[in-house]
Amino acid sequence: MDGLLIDSEDKYTICTNEVLREYGRPGVPWNIKAQLQGRPAPQAGGIFWEWAKLPLSREEFYTKVQALQKTHFPTCKPLAGVPELLRILGKQTDVKIALATSSQTMNFKLKTGHLEELFAVFADENRVLGDDERIGKGRGKPAPDIYLVALETINARLRKEGGKEITPAECLVFEDSVPGVESGRRAGMQVVWCPHPGLLNEYKGREAEVLAGLTGEHKEVQEKNEEIGVVAADGSERKKGAPGELNDGWAKFLPSLEDFPYQDYGINIRKEDGRL
Repeated sequence: MDGLLIDSEDKYTICTNEVLREYGRPGVPWNIKAQLQGRPAPQAGGIFWEWAKLPLSREEFYTKVQALQKTHFPTCKPLAGVPELLRILGKQTDVKIALATSSQTMNFKLKTGHLEELFAVFADENRVLGDDERIGKGRGKPAPDIYLVALETINARLRKEGGKEITPAECLVFEDSVPGVESGRRAGMQVVWCPHPGLLNEYKGREAEVLAGLTGEHKEVQEKNEEIGVVAADGSERKKGAPGELNDGWAKFLPSLEDFPYQDYGINIRKEDGRL
């Protein structure tokens, strides 16, 4: 969600930098912000705090930041192409959609309370937030759990309705963060990477590595899904628990979600649903 559907990543930067300036510190550089994106708050906080070295306690810092977030988060706006993408996907009867975000419930409400129409495409049962009890402690992105839980919310409904369950290989993950791409790849799902220009510049020359989920983010967590076989792009089973391979075509880069290539993913939209 953050930085992919709405401009909340920019709001995080505004709030954090305002407090940093108060103590004469520079704004968060992209080499640090790149490590924070997509991660659960505890892990991101640890990385940030090690870099910031502020002369106050974490509690004091977060109190200041949270006060600013209460002002800025309710002004979040959809990013380019997002309203049309969600509108079209929401109309496809053969497409099932879920939201997987590291944002915890309180922040989620602040960011989306004024965007209820936009997020209506995600049924409550298909919203997996950062503080969801089904995600084990320390199992946020880049671990695959959040996307596997999101898929299970869809399959649970399909089982009730007597429908055919969806496999990870049939899923498409939309991500802006590098840990998020790896999370999707480690779940055995296809991925669309649509990063902020600043993040893309930070990984210039390493795009193929990011798309394969091989940036090494997973080394920070011990995978509990080692027993899960992951299907490769060619239909074969890769090494259990492994991410992808360079240039395997299982993940793609898009500079924006505008004019999304639906047909590339077997989504045949009706003329009346598409842009005229």
